[in-house]
Amino acid sequence: MEVKEKLSINAVIRYAILIAVGIILLYPLFWMIGSAFKQNIDIFGTFSIFPPPGRGTLDNFYNAWHLSRNNTILFYFGNTMRFLIPKTIFTVISCTLTAYAVARFSFPGKKIVFTTIIVTLLMPEIAFRIPIFLLFRDLGLIDTFAALYIQDIFAVNSFFVFMIIQFMRTIPRELDEAAHIDGCSAIQTLLLIITPVLKPIIITVALLTFMWGMNDFQGPLIFLNSPQNTVLSVALQRLLDGDSVIIFGEVFAAATMALIPLIAIFFAGSKYFVDGVANSGGKE
Repeated sequence: MEVKEKLSINAVIRYAILIAVGIILLYPLFWMIGSAFKQNIDIFGTFSIFPPPGRGTLDNFYNAWHLSRNNTILFYFGNTMRFLIPKTIFTVISCTLTAYAVARFSFPGKKIVFTTIIVTLLMPEIAFRIPIFLLFRDLGLIDTFAALYIQDIFAVNSFFVFMIIQFMRTIPRELDEAAHIDGCSAIQTLLLIITPVLKPIIITVALLTFMWGMNDFQGPLIFLNSPQNTVLSVALQRLLDGDSVIIFGEVFAAATMALIPLIAIFFAGSKYFVDGVANSGGKE
């Protein structure tokens, strides 16, 4: 009985700490959503999530929907999808193929390739922006959506390659050998045998690529410069660049609407996301 009581007390303490940390982490999100319904004067005067009684408004959402003089928020969301969908597809395919080659085959220079992956994993992305910009300028890709995803054809995201390699190392090699005995080629083995097992990590890579791409501000700001190619993250930032008084309620309303697709996509793949992250630390 004493052991059970200690275990129950430990569980209560553990869950109490987790709930407290969860509230602290989620409070800014709920405060932002609540502030989207507040008038400008009521936003920064209190820690309350909800607007004062009788002072809530939906005007912020109406004004935020018409994000600029000529376009709605849906236009900028559509521009974001124009580079984000191919970026996600190319990232998943290229990183999976690269990880499969490194994890399953022996070839000269394999250790050098894996070391290069680790080294680039430790380097900040900003270090590559200038040479990539100069290359794309010479190729005539500046102010095109291709500039934001064409490099992903070459598995440039070493973090995802490393994650898939680690996940793939948890898959028994006997599956590959059995497929080879049955006459499968290397590509057939990957597509028919390995890929179904890789489903959690593939969905994890797709989710992270989509979410990080949706939040990317620096890339679109550097490579896209015409108004018709403005994406959502840049359009949201321009709400804070006005010469007149900034209506923070509209800013939070626009951010809330931009957040809805991310939340929906995350919860749709949350099961696979947890499995992918949990198993990507495995070893042979």
